[in-house]
Amino acid sequence: MAVYFLVDIRDVTDGDKLALYRSGVLATVEAHGGRYLVLGGPAETVEGTWTFGTPVLLEFLSRIAFDAWYSSADYEPLLELRLGSTTGAALLLDGCEHPPPSLVSPG
Repeated sequence: MAVYFLVDIRDVTDGDKLALYRSGVLATVEAHGGRYLVLGGPAETVEGTWTFGTPVLLEFLSRIAFDAWYSSADYEPLLELRLGSTTGAALLLDGCEHPPPSLVSPG
């Protein structure tokens, strides 16, 4: 089942480090079967309150693929660059099958 990695970049503290991160990250994501679904752009709160900066959403085919990427020797120095050049938060979300069995009426 697919997993989704949502990062919210709230502040850039070192543009040079972030530029180095950006120059190398795509190759590492693609090498592990991941792909970008959202990279910044406009975002609109439609319910409740939500504070966000720059949302980034990646999709990986499985938790195993995500874990292999996130802990890879290729991504490790890039992760250090991102964490050292930005503030924000990140979530890992499990996907589900469609339609979700819990939402399908029996019979």
